[in-house]
Amino acid sequence: MCLQEIKIAQLTDARCFSLWGDNNIGLIHNGGDNGNGGLLSLWHKEAFIYESHIMGKGYIVIMGQHKKFVQRCCVVNVYAGCTLKEKKLLWEEPSICKEAFHIAMWCFCGDFNAIRSRAERQGADRGDFNSEIKGFNEFIESNMLLDLPIVGKKFTWFKSNGTTRSRIDRVLVTEEWLQCWPMCKQYVQRREVFDHCALMIKCLDKDWGLKPFRTIDAWHLERGFDGMVEERWKSYLNQENGIIGLQEKFKLLKTNLKTWNGDVFGNLNSTKRTILQDIGNLDHQDCNGQVAKSVRRIRIDLLRRLWETD
Repeated sequence: MCLQEIKIAQLTDARCFSLWGDNNIGLIHNGGDNGNGGLLSLWHKEAFIYESHIMGKGYIVIMGQHKKFVQRCCVVNVYAGCTLKEKKLLWEEPSICKEAFHIAMWCFCGDFNAIRSRAERQGADRGDFNSEIKGFNEFIESNMLLDLPIVGKKFTWFKSNGTTRSRIDRVLVTEEWLQCWPMCKQYVQRREVFDHCALMIKCLDKDWGLKPFRTIDAWHLERGFDGMVEERWKSYLNQENGIIGLQEKFKLLKTNLKTWNGDVFGNLNSTKRTILQDIGNLDHQDCNGQVAKSVRRIRIDLLRRLWETD
């Protein structure tokens, strides 16, 4: 749990326990400037093993290990100032931390007080946001961060009179984070009495049980496929009987089919990229009048191969 602008200079453990509803939690509090700009990061000790942390003006970096997935990760709690100078400082310091620690999984979350495009701010005066937009996008790109898909409201901050709204709160993660939790999204919660909406990260990767066994129609058209399957099936020695034994044999066959598919058909995505690149090169030459009729026949063959690959 990452809280920003908590406006409390001193926090007791008991108060933090009441926030979570459990006393088996760890916490790091950044008091800010006498409470202004304060940050609080909390975690449950049964789910996360704390290793270390770094604090600076407007951020807390927590390093540790996720217990269930045995993954080291960093969570950065962010609260940016209003001036462009303060924002640039905030973009620089956590970036230096990310470069210094050899941890692949990172999550930056909180109030960045910056937008990525003009569409993310409505009702404000037509000020010069170009420097802010450019700097914020450069921060995201240089750290190879991805903006999680947003669910719910389009904006996360609303002026009390309702005349201005913007999306200045967000969750940014590395690709490695998404490899572990591929279905992560940020859900915008109700605003209630605050001018900011809380964000909840949820991963809705449901476990539907065992994956069904599948084959590809093209395999059955390949000479020798049926014989290979029959041969491999007879070679499996299994001590189990009934449905358990059948399930284990299907697992072994699935592994063999993956290997066979790679040997016979190769990597289809790689093949498709190569074909598309070759077609693109020929199209470029044709636009410049540098392609003979014989070469155009090659392009027709490439298009046929592309269709077959698809």
